[in-house]
Amino acid sequence: MPYSAPVGLDGWLAHLEALHPRGSAGIELGLERVAAVKSRLGQRETCPVVLVGGTNGKGSTCAMLERILLAAGYRIGLYTSPHLLRYNERVRINAIAADDAVLCAAFERVEQARGDTALTYFEFGTLAAWEVFAAAGLDAIILEVGLGGRLDATNVYRPACAIVTGVDLDHMDFLGADREAIGFEKAGIFRAGVRAVCGDPQPPRSLTDQARAIGARLQVMGQDFGYLRQEQQWLYWGRPAYDARQGGETEVLRRGGLAFPALRGDQQLANAACVLATLDALHLDLPVAMKDIRQGLAEVELAGRFQVLPGRPVVVLDVAHNPQAARVLSANLSDMSFHPNTWAVFGMLADKDIDGVIDALGERVTHWLPCTLQGNRAASAEFLAGRLQARGMKLAGRFASPAAALACAQKNVGEDDRILAFGSFLTVAAALQALGRSA
Repeated sequence: MPYSAPVGLDGWLAHLEALHPRGSAGIELGLERVAAVKSRLGQRETCPVVLVGGTNGKGSTCAMLERILLAAGYRIGLYTSPHLLRYNERVRINAIAADDAVLCAAFERVEQARGDTALTYFEFGTLAAWEVFAAAGLDAIILEVGLGGRLDATNVYRPACAIVTGVDLDHMDFLGADREAIGFEKAGIFRAGVRAVCGDPQPPRSLTDQARAIGARLQVMGQDFGYLRQEQQWLYWGRPAYDARQGGETEVLRRGGLAFPALRGDQQLANAACVLATLDALHLDLPVAMKDIRQGLAEVELAGRFQVLPGRPVVVLDVAHNPQAARVLSANLSDMSFHPNTWAVFGMLADKDIDGVIDALGERVTHWLPCTLQGNRAASAEFLAGRLQARGMKLAGRFASPAAALACAQKNVGEDDRILAFGSFLTVAAALQALGRSA
């Protein structure tokens, strides 16, 4: 049968889903397939690449790094996942999502190059994103790791700096049952002689051992760089690693009087410190001024990360989907002004630690609205309700969708209350759509 190219972006995305028996959720870790197609496409690194991994905080770290480098006048490509509302969000050049035609052309090139090589949805998309970037004449490329690190498709590209924002429990079926196993997988993005930044102040020994074994130039939060929160501002300090082009080790650098990042939450200071450590690592190739750092941190935006919508009642959106992220969300909620009641639109995937997430937020939520998300991996509203009831939580019903749960919350919420939509990217995306807002 002669080859017939899919029509339009929706056609291509359907084609990508059909290539794997589990569709867009299909996970098959390994680099051999991606490396083979990368070679056929002739893809190579012609500008600095930053790989960003970690259990939580990857998206925020990518967004801050992108915005600072843009403020400095560089042309930047950013690849992230998953998306909230449109696939185009995953591939950005200078903070602008790639249009359908550009993505379709990149998909076509990957399709022609792959031949009989099977690719997952994410692998195909990663190779296509690089095709988009290769044609754009960029100064730097930021790649967000999809899952783990060592065997993730993004790891086929050699970084100029690799970041692991932190290590906690998530995706245990693929990465291992504890922090040591997961840390080893995340350390897989490190390279010999290449700067590595770890935002976890107590990283698993497996991560530091792997860095030492391969000769990566690892810097760890609290040991080699860090931050101090002050009254209305914060201070960054760091020890830039030895660079042969400079001729030796440099002394501790301090940057004080920094305004808090525009992204909400105390954890964003740790993410920002990782970004500044990375910029120190890249300063010979991508120098930035303090004014660029200040501007970038002030202008950064990222939907769904403790996103507080204007108006009353307050609406908070957060993609938190594991216990560590839920604990951060709980702390952020406690730092807000007083709200008598919190109505939580709660949807999660069944393969997540649902009990751990509920436990982390039990004290912050007064009314739970469990809902069923789209897709085969979703936990049903009935299942979520059962887990909530087992912990003595107060339910406001069971809902067939986040939109239905949100409508109930809006009907019953008091003006001084708040609505929280969380538990998955899918929950936040559905809430944004129901509210008529873009990502």
